[in-house]
Amino acid sequence: MTGTATTGYWLVLLAAVLWALLGVFSTRLLGAGVPAFEIAFWRAALASPLFIVHAALLKKLRLAPRDAPAFTAFALVGVTLFYAALNLAIEAGGVSLAFVLLYTAPAFVAVLAAVFLGERLTPLKIALVLMSMLGVLLVTRGDGATASLTAVAWGLTAGASYASYYLFGKWALRRYRPVTIFAYVMPLGALGLLPLVEFDVLRVSSSAVWLDLALMGTLSTYLAYFVYYTGLRTVEASRAVLVATVEPLLAALLAALLFGERLGVSGIIGGSLILATAIIAGVRNAPRRSASHATKLSKTP
Repeated sequence: MTGTATTGYWLVLLAAVLWALLGVFSTRLLGAGVPAFEIAFWRAALASPLFIVHAALLKKLRLAPRDAPAFTAFALVGVTLFYAALNLAIEAGGVSLAFVLLYTAPAFVAVLAAVFLGERLTPLKIALVLMSMLGVLLVTRGDGATASLTAVAWGLTAGASYASYYLFGKWALRRYRPVTIFAYVMPLGALGLLPLVEFDVLRVSSSAVWLDLALMGTLSTYLAYFVYYTGLRTVEASRAVLVATVEPLLAALLAALLFGERLGVSGIIGGSLILATAIIAGVRNAPRRSASHATKLSKTP
């Protein structure tokens, strides 16, 4: 393994750690009285200028007018709905459950790609979908108090909206760089959340709240995407998927250490099946020599 490849793996791992911290920030903000929709809004809003400045410095801000509707639709699903659903899942059932269910995305991708992109639903894909469904069933029937139907519903919504990154990325990344895409979809996604925000953060305002919001927008959003894309330039996508899938495990570990969360035996077994499905799907679909554009975009919580 070359030094450059080693650096790439460390960058992918760093991105996974930064995304896992989303659970910590969200839980603390929810506990401080900041609503889930508002957390999602500030995450997108604070990351937006960073992506815009980055794209402007690279002179990659140009967007063809004919592509604006597609960007807007993706922003509403991939940012507005996804960010809100992830926070609502954390609020309803805790970090561990939310991040495990987030990784049902490959099952949604298999079904949605067959419907909208005409991709073949192979026996392996069907098996992975069924395996993921079994994992969800076990999580739902888990003996932990977090396995409520509301939590599972929001977690699955997060997984389904996360799947849109693959569907949109397969088209958009043939035309635009990732930084260009996020320079547009982040502020559009924040605008989509704006009608749902009552700015309770101003009522509960404290240095700790603003620090968590700032870290969520800068570290766990902008920087996480940046280091992940940088790392993917030098590592095989199949191996990068394995490294990045440590994210829900780290999120669960942090939740256990900091907040005393437990999934229970059934939840752990179900979560393991869901993560195994994500790993198999990622390794199966990833090119051997370098990451495809769609894979690059689809690994960004």
